[in-house]
Amino acid sequence: MIDKHSKAYNNLEFLNSADARLIRILAEYLEPAMRFKNQKVRDTIVFFGSSRTLPNDVAKKHYEEIKAKYDSSPSAENKKKWEFSKKQLEMSRYYEDARTLARMLTEWSMSLKNHQKRFLISSGGGPGIMEAANRGAIEVPGGQSIGLNISIPTEQGSNPYITDELDFEFHYFFMRKFWFIYLAKALVIFPGGFGTMDELWEVLTLTQTKKVKKNMPIIIYGSKYWKKVVNFEAMVDNLVIEREDLNLIHFSDEPQDAFNYLKIELSRLFL
Repeated sequence: MIDKHSKAYNNLEFLNSADARLIRILAEYLEPAMRFKNQKVRDTIVFFGSSRTLPNDVAKKHYEEIKAKYDSSPSAENKKKWEFSKKQLEMSRYYEDARTLARMLTEWSMSLKNHQKRFLISSGGGPGIMEAANRGAIEVPGGQSIGLNISIPTEQGSNPYITDELDFEFHYFFMRKFWFIYLAKALVIFPGGFGTMDELWEVLTLTQTKKVKKNMPIIIYGSKYWKKVVNFEAMVDNLVIEREDLNLIHFSDEPQDAFNYLKIELSRLFL
């Protein structure tokens, strides 16, 4: 029953209706803007990557358990599980690399003399690479990190390494993407699936077409993975992109290399 004396902005039935969609969209713009302002967040470094990537210790434990079962009972099913766990262990290096890189960048950003928070680590707020980035950032004493989570049926809530005041939950993908790019001064894209691919291509499209006017360093981390799943050279050869478009990205395979590149570029462009 709707209280006829209730003000419209207190009417939850209305606010959750199709008629109030525009209000909800505006809320996902204005409420984060207020929080970022109150927390003095000036800009970010965004980490993208798979939510399925495990920490090395977890992947190693799982691998050893499965291998023991396979050694004692070398069935086709156990072999398949063992090969799966072996790949998980191999991919876990990216979790540790993301964690290390986020820690290095946070240590550097906190050394900058500025009353605003510069180059905070931001992720999609979930598990996997996102968790690794947030985790690395808060391992630095006084470090903070941002999580821009999204409500979808197949994902759990925010990972435990996000600063409470900077833990967001979005309904609309496009508003979440806006906040990723609007504050970003650099992006680091680790191996991932459909979601990571979506984010990669959107960022490259926005920078190629100059819809994002700021010069934004983009690191594609894990060249072995990316050059296997995306043939950038074939795109050039088939005239669908210019060779100069490849200058938009920097491939990296080690945290130190990625850190050095970002420190130089961010200092040159924004400090």
